[in-house]
Formats: sequence, structure tokens, C-alpha cells
Amino acid sequence: MAKKGGFPGGGMPGNMANLMKQAQKMQRQMEEQAKELETKEFTAAAGGGAVEVTISGKREVIRVKLQEEVVDPEDIEMLEDLIVAATNEALRQVEEVSSSAMNKLTGGLGGGIPGMF
Repeated sequence: MAKKGGFPGGGMPGNMANLMKQAQKMQRQMEEQAKELETKEFTAAAGGGAVEVTISGKREVIRVKLQEEVVDPEDIEMLEDLIVAATNEALRQVEEVSSSAMNKLTGGLGGGIPGMF
């Protein structure tokens, strides 16, 4: 007569239990990394430092600094482009740090999983 269930004795084999423990530990570490990342700030500049944007690890703009000479009412487009460039660079920095932290935890296994850093 065949037993129901996949494992003799009804329990998880040792390797499976160890894998589950490792997965839970990795999840805790990922949550800690995410919380730590949220407390960091990332600053990028554009236009030779004329525009500086600081964002949080939560990917929220915290601060925008403008040098007086970049504020030209005749060329608003340039100022807008510089703000966009600085913001995108700061966001790229967050992504780079986030991806690096994830790769350290997963050995590269977590890359490309939506919602995972």
C-alpha cells in the first residue's frame, strides 16, 4: 500500500528544512537591508554642480539646490533638463546600491525579481 504524502515518516527531510531556514534568514536580511537603504540619502549634480538633487532610499526627492546663475528666466528648459538629469542620476545611485546589496545576499539569484530591491 502506498503512503500518502511525498516523504517517508511524514516530515520534511533535513535538506528541505535547512533550505527553509536559509530562505527565512535571507528574507530577514533582505528586510533589514531595505530598512537600512531607506535611511540613506543620495545626491547627484548636473550642469557642473549648478543643480543638485538629493533623494532618499525610498526614492523620494528630499532637496533640490540651485546655483543662482542657473536660474535664467530666458532659459527655463535648460534648468528643467538639469533637474531631470540630476534626479535620474540620484535614482541610478539608489538602484546601484540596492542591486549590490541584493546580490551580496543572494549571490546574484535575486536579480530581476520584481519588488526585490
